[in-house]
Amino acid sequence: MRHQFRARHRKGYGIHSPFVFYFVREVMYERYPFYGFATIQAVREMLQRSRQKINIKSIGAPSVYPAKEKTIRQLVKEGSMPARYGELLFRIIVWQSCQNIVELGTGTGIGSLYLSLPDSRSKVTTIEGNEELCHVASHVFENAGVSNVRVLNGKIDEVLPGFLKESGDVDFVLFDGDHQYEKTLQYFEMCLARCHNNTVLVFDDIHWSPEMEKAWIEIVNHPEVSVSIDLFRMGIVFLKKECTRQHYLVRY
Repeated sequence: MRHQFRARHRKGYGIHSPFVFYFVREVMYERYPFYGFATIQAVREMLQRSRQKINIKSIGAPSVYPAKEKTIRQLVKEGSMPARYGELLFRIIVWQSCQNIVELGTGTGIGSLYLSLPDSRSKVTTIEGNEELCHVASHVFENAGVSNVRVLNGKIDEVLPGFLKESGDVDFVLFDGDHQYEKTLQYFEMCLARCHNNTVLVFDDIHWSPEMEKAWIEIVNHPEVSVSIDLFRMGIVFLKKECTRQHYLVRY
């Protein structure tokens, strides 16, 4: 609620940056139903009917999955990327023509579909610490006919450095695998080494806890960050040197 009172710039009103104005008006509030949306919705509905149980091993912040065991339908309901935000990620990837995409935290794989379906020629690498969820996600990709996603199983801080060493520059990173302050900043710094002027960084659940809010504030104030957009659920970061440094609270 606090964000709704403080947030401004709905549909671009009051934004002086041409880059951010275009992003808000033409990307955030674009309502064109891309072909992949129906596919992802069908997968979501399929998973919402699944009563298969998954052993939850706490690898990130423990309260993300407080129970030891949950059904897939519970995981989808409680933790999967909502369609509204997933579709925004889809549109960002199309807009910026992102090809080398990284996701930290695979879950059931719904979020990965929003990253992979914009362009079948892109390469999406997703890292998940729970082996059972890796298997679930792999089946999701197979059923959706997606072949451009690689799932890496393991702790992010152990897998990510090796991946980045051989990955080349990354175009898009979704941080959704660990909701702890130090880990979030650690992964951010790791990825910065492989970022370029047009890389887009998205942080999910930035107001989920005081730790996440603290991490988000530090990321926003990082010297390499030029534009940051707070949508309350998620934060979007741009590194474009040609943009005047500015932080925006936008209603979405």
